[in-house]
Amino acid sequence: MLPGAELRGVTLDCADPHTLAGFYGALTGMRELFSTDKFVALTDGSGCDLGFQRVDGYRAPQWPGQEVPQQFHLDLRADDLDAMEELALELGAAKPGHQPGDGRWRVLLDPAGHPFCLTSS
Repeated sequence: MLPGAELRGVTLDCADPHTLAGFYGALTGMRELFSTDKFVALTDGSGCDLGFQRVDGYRAPQWPGQEVPQQFHLDLRADDLDAMEELALELGAAKPGHQPGDGRWRVLLDPAGHPFCLTSS
């Protein structure tokens, strides 16, 4: 039997970890677990936390272009896509013009420029 590894968390690079943590905390209901001036971790008790780390010279990914690759994105499930999109926009997200998926999901950009998707499935 091979040893297994359990995903403990995902950390996003950004210029301002407190601002980005505030955005995702308000969007997901996660609460602050740990905080320094260079790193903030959010948790919801599931065992998989979301972290934000300060990177000097941070450059936001480009969507849909790849001049600065997105490298990865988060997918967030929402029961009501319209309401969740409205909340994300109120919290500081932006909605790019390029929207693939024929309405099955919505691509938004967080305040640091990371693409993330809202989906109902």
